[in-house]
Amino acid sequence: MEEQIAALVAKVAELEAASVGAKITNAMFAETFYYLTIPLMIIIHAGFLAYEMGASRMKNVLSSGVKNILAFAFMIPTFYFFGWWVYWGFPTGLTFSEGPAGISGAAYASSIALGWGESAQYMGPNIADQASGVFFGAFALFAATTASIMSGAVIERIQTVGFIVLAIVLGSFAWVVAAAWGWHADGWLVTKFGVHDFGAAGLVHAVAGFFALGVLINLGPRIGKFNADGSANHIPGHNMPLTVTGLMLIIVGFWGFLMACVIVPGEAWSWFADKPSTIYGTPITLSALSFNILMAIAGGIIGAWLLTRDPFWMMSGALAGIISVASGLDIYFPAHAFLIAFSAGLILKPCADWLERRGIDDAVGAVTVHGTIGLYGVVMLGVWASGYPALQGAAGDTPTINLMGQIIGAVVFFLCGFVPGYIVSYILKMLGMLRIPKGAELAGMDHVKVPAESYPEWGADAPITPAE
Repeated sequence: MEEQIAALVAKVAELEAASVGAKITNAMFAETFYYLTIPLMIIIHAGFLAYEMGASRMKNVLSSGVKNILAFAFMIPTFYFFGWWVYWGFPTGLTFSEGPAGISGAAYASSIALGWGESAQYMGPNIADQASGVFFGAFALFAATTASIMSGAVIERIQTVGFIVLAIVLGSFAWVVAAAWGWHADGWLVTKFGVHDFGAAGLVHAVAGFFALGVLINLGPRIGKFNADGSANHIPGHNMPLTVTGLMLIIVGFWGFLMACVIVPGEAWSWFADKPSTIYGTPITLSALSFNILMAIAGGIIGAWLLTRDPFWMMSGALAGIISVASGLDIYFPAHAFLIAFSAGLILKPCADWLERRGIDDAVGAVTVHGTIGLYGVVMLGVWASGYPALQGAAGDTPTINLMGQIIGAVVFFLCGFVPGYIVSYILKMLGMLRIPKGAELAGMDHVKVPAESYPEWGADAPITPAE
């Protein structure tokens, strides 16, 4: 009997040890999972850097690059000091009250999302917390992405300081409010209207795209873009291969972006112990993402190629393809994702042309690729996935995806982007901080803003070697 008891005690000890080991392994997996999404998303910024510099004329190459680098740099501290708080404090609206899941409101946000005081344990070194820093890092990179989306639209004529102000407003506030409302288990758009936007087609891409539109209205077109009769001139960038390569790098980084939208299982903050979920607690697998992302890339490229034969729009079509299905990557069947992305590729250039005919000079098509296609993707989910659960919970007790809810979400996302973009850029315009002087624009921003030349050996200002 004593031997049996001893054997049982030993077995219990073995199981406890195995359980502790499994918990440690899972915690390290969760930490590593989000940690790896961060450098993958930094590839997005390498892509934006190449994309925008290639789309700029030679006289503006480095100024476009500097602007993009600064957008990334300013997002990190501003998101740390107040953007992260906004995500946890705003879900129930402007009341800052606690939501149904108990993970929102001013008090909750102040307890976990301030870099000082009591919540500092979540915002610094803490061996008991392996998740907060890497989860914060993923969100901070989402914020930086929104600023980079706006960055491309305004190249070659915006002041650097004015741009930084706009980037901070967009990246550390405007999109974060939209995320709190529509990308959080306590978000009022989710709980009241069943809004579902797994891959952030609306609350990242559309918000950033229409924020850029608000800025462009006040910024105005580049000199020489439009003729007296309103017709538009094409202003090509200096390096199309660099632009297309940059777009491909953005696609690479998108895998990290969407990977970071998955909640891994088995942790105290996870929805489930045994399976991954979306941020809403609904089922998702990396397998589903792999099928649908690849089909979306292909569909977007093919659709744009059939209409334009233009490599710039083909690669923009790849991006538009992913954005068009991002809201429902957790739900769509691969063939369905292909067809939606294909349609996005087809409508991409006509939508950009429509905007240009209204006097909007969007240098890289960001308003269309991210804004128009982002809202298209949000609404399409309401058409094709109506009735699916929008939030985890007991059947009949949770909101479901529906067309009206997705339309309401699309309108809110549009307003979250366009209104602050227009108002803040209008204020900057009144203060003389929005657009560079005409002479500087004609000379080129690199000559007056950047103490370096992009191609000093053979560029336009290369010294002439006297003949021997």
